[in-house]
Amino acid sequence: MFDINKVQAAPSSDLLTPDNAVMLFVDHQPQMFFGTGSGDRTAIINSTVGLAKAARAFDVPAVLTTVAAESFSGPLLPQLAEVFPKNEIIDRTTMNAWEDEALVAAVRATGRKKIILSGLWTEVCLVLPALSALEQGYEVYVVTDASGGVSPAAHEHALQRMIAAGAVPVTWVQVLLELQRDWARQETYGAVMEIVKAHAGAYGLGVVYAQSVIGAHAAG
Repeated sequence: MFDINKVQAAPSSDLLTPDNAVMLFVDHQPQMFFGTGSGDRTAIINSTVGLAKAARAFDVPAVLTTVAAESFSGPLLPQLAEVFPKNEIIDRTTMNAWEDEALVAAVRATGRKKIILSGLWTEVCLVLPALSALEQGYEVYVVTDASGGVSPAAHEHALQRMIAAGAVPVTWVQVLLELQRDWARQETYGAVMEIVKAHAGAYGLGVVYAQSVIGAHAAG
């Protein structure tokens, strides 16, 4: 029941924070990209790397996994691996990442309840672990633009299935800004601006313009 006397300036417990989330990157591999047809693959790569840099900037644990890397799908996206040079890449045989003991142990070891999930393909490699993690009590946030399916319909229907089960659709910029949440947080402000400039398209150009104008005025 709503009680106006309890209204206060405080964040919702539903919000993603650097302390309550873990990022799970599933099967961002060449063979999976070859079969992706739901959106522009270059854009998906850009969003994935932006998301990864957000994890690094806020020290959010990241779990990286591939499927059949040596026999079929190829290595993890190099740009993604470069962001996390010290992270182990967990290779699996299972299409459902949540049926791999090492992966589940890695997620469990973080102690985080909110999983920020991205990967290829949406209709297989995201749906299966998302439903499995949700059933075990995790909260799942699916990064729609850092993921892709074999067709627009496959991607959209998979998202609908996950949403119906309780998953929350988000975008990578949304995750980045939700983690920052206050421009007064100077310890991460600079990193966030650099990520935005490198990966957020027109928004990033706006930041470049604003910084150049402000810099020019300050110099004057």
